[in-house]
Amino acid sequence: MIRLVFLSIIVLVCLHPAHAQIKDAYTPGVPPPPPPLDRDQGKTAPDEPKLPQHHIDLVKLQQEADDLAHTAQTIPGDVAGVRQGTLPKDIIEKLRRIEKLSKRLRSELNP
Repeated sequence: MIRLVFLSIIVLVCLHPAHAQIKDAYTPGVPPPPPPLDRDQGKTAPDEPKLPQHHIDLVKLQQEADDLAHTAQTIPGDVAGVRQGTLPKDIIEKLRRIEKLSKRLRSELNP
């Protein structure tokens, strides 16, 4: 009789910690909880910016945009010369400059 009581106490003591571990296990018919919406899990403060601020020099940006517009306006006249059989010597350089300025403006406006 004492053995039975002692054995049942041991079984209960052993099963109690196992029950605590099972509570996080999958329960059939119950979907798992969704992942948290906070991707960085509270590591950054809410008012703290997550990306570094990119400083844009607006005066330089405007000068480059004006230069791009001025250079692009000269291309139709140069192409008209190509149709007449003459290739202006600086048309290739102008086209490269337009490409370079547009890439620079694009990278400044869309970092």
